[in-house]
Amino acid sequence: MDDSSFSQDKPSLLERLTALLTPEPEDRDELFAFLRAAHERDLLDADAFSIIERALQMSDMRACDIMVTRARMDVLHIDDSVNSIVTFATKSGHSRFPVIGGDKDDVMGILLAKDLLRFFVGQEFCLREMLRPVMFISEFKPLNVLLREFRLSHNHMAIVVDEYGGVAGLVTIEDVLEQIVGDIEDEYDIDNGNGSDGGIIAKRGGHFRVKATVPISDFNEAFATAFSDEDVETVGGLLICHFGRLPRRGETTVIEGWRFRVLRADSRRIYTLLVERAPDVPDIGSGMLGV
Repeated sequence: MDDSSFSQDKPSLLERLTALLTPEPEDRDELFAFLRAAHERDLLDADAFSIIERALQMSDMRACDIMVTRARMDVLHIDDSVNSIVTFATKSGHSRFPVIGGDKDDVMGILLAKDLLRFFVGQEFCLREMLRPVMFISEFKPLNVLLREFRLSHNHMAIVVDEYGGVAGLVTIEDVLEQIVGDIEDEYDIDNGNGSDGGIIAKRGGHFRVKATVPISDFNEAFATAFSDEDVETVGGLLICHFGRLPRRGETTVIEGWRFRVLRADSRRIYTLLVERAPDVPDIGSGMLGV
């Protein structure tokens, strides 16, 4: 063996001393501590640190953690008229719709809202011919794997099925990306004035995205609840008090009939929550939040 090549591959004394003094992280906790130290020393800015931390946490999450449940899915029926489809698509603001046959377990395909434009330029409307293939996934599929499959297949929506083959819900590529980069505001959010509503944004299927910094008094007014603000002032503080600790991303709890899911959080604070009525809570009326 060439001595010169051997000397090039062999670590120098300085490199060996550096490795001894700063060993590589052996587990995820040590890696988080290493990244946090780099952030505190201004080697990583806050955004980069947050994205890396969320990307690592995402590998522990499954499709069932972020999916829109079956009961909350907005779907079209294969026999719906074009007028009803256009009306429904306009009101919902979604860009993709599962199309079912007999029931929600019979997903026949995905309709892209942009394909409806063909009807308005004189082409004959046939819903069956406009359907795109369906991507079915297990409810236990890891989000990092799902994101890779979205990229490779060029699909933006997947139907989540349970162990018996029934439809459990749906998940979109936006849902997955939001676990890494945080909330994604689209044109529909802005056009409907949802970007400046004090931190409470109506989402599809009766869900609401709520900033953890929203005062409890504002939350009570919006949702007709009666949470106490004597000990804590914000919705994030309410969850921390309920858990008895800082909850992690993806953790879910029910408080007085309302389900709270942590959408975005790091090792220091909660940022965003997904809020919905628990199944046994009656509808308090369509006047809430003006939706």
